[in-house]
Amino acid sequence: MNKQPRQINNRLLSLDFYRGLTMFLLIAEFSHLFANMVAPELEESVLYAIGEQFHHVKWEGLHFWDLIQPFFMFIVGVAMPLSFNKRIARGDSYNKVFKHALKRAFMLLVLGWALYCIDDGKIVFRFQNVLAQLSVTYILAFLIMKKPTAVQLGFSVFLILITEGLYRFFPIEGFNQAFVPGENFGAWFNILIAGQEDGGHWAMFNAIPTTAHTIWGVLAGRLLMSDQSNKKKMQTLIVAGILGLIIGYGLSPVTPIIKRISTSTFVFASGGWSVLALALCYWLIDIKKYQKGVLFFAIVGMNPLFIYLFAHVGGADLIRTIVLPFSNAIFGWTGALNAMLILSAVVLFFLWYLCYWLYKKKILIKI
Repeated sequence: MNKQPRQINNRLLSLDFYRGLTMFLLIAEFSHLFANMVAPELEESVLYAIGEQFHHVKWEGLHFWDLIQPFFMFIVGVAMPLSFNKRIARGDSYNKVFKHALKRAFMLLVLGWALYCIDDGKIVFRFQNVLAQLSVTYILAFLIMKKPTAVQLGFSVFLILITEGLYRFFPIEGFNQAFVPGENFGAWFNILIAGQEDGGHWAMFNAIPTTAHTIWGVLAGRLLMSDQSNKKKMQTLIVAGILGLIIGYGLSPVTPIIKRISTSTFVFASGGWSVLALALCYWLIDIKKYQKGVLFFAIVGMNPLFIYLFAHVGGADLIRTIVLPFSNAIFGWTGALNAMLILSAVVLFFLWYLCYWLYKKKILIKI
């Protein structure tokens, strides 16, 4: 007989690990670790090749780093039915839960927008980062969360097809080149909302097609909560993930995989990888019980919003500034590049330790 998945405080350990690993990689970026891995001196090394995978593709194609935001949006979706059922079980009405979802979506939008204002030092209207995008995908996924699986799948595909149509058939001259940087519907939408195109050609409209990631996460979460056997759950996840990859990569000659404007093929391919990553975590951690070392990442996943904001608004740079003279004094003899790599690792450790301290104090910072 299959055992029920292990949970900590009504949370799947595999989900906390998946979220924690994703957040650990996100804060690693703020430590400058990945930037140092692609230093010119390392160009012919294996480390450089690995480091390239931790940077976004300039336009068409897919690196591992292009999967991090889809992973996070998918993970939020997986957690939604778990959280919803917990609130209903403790006596909250649907209206109360809905109001909380609206408040949370609004706060995510404000925080995502505020990060751009902090970075630019002035009031700007840009919403391309993960928090602002998530505010849209979260509320749309919540609104249909109680609908049948077929309805949720149909709605997710509808959003993808609508986006595909807008890019292919947008009628305004100068913005009717579907997959050309700065000359497509996404660029026009950026100018409409923010008054200018994004320098990296990241489209605000990405929140609409990538809502599919959060919806698919909700469906995966419902599956893991169901009474189906572990074998059946694994089969469903693996088939769904492979199907996403087949559609995404199979149609890429027709519609290129481009993360910066979230093309339909990108959504399907990255969605497929997101589902397969969950399947792997669930199989290893909750079915096979390979749990040694899992907590190292899981504790980062317990305060994801806090550690992301802390690192983003200067926390990582503050730690770096404090540690830098000591790091140089101790490791300077290894060479400038090696010293910088070690410094990045130390900064990352302190960010992790902050999450560990919060975990030990049983502090969970949420909105």
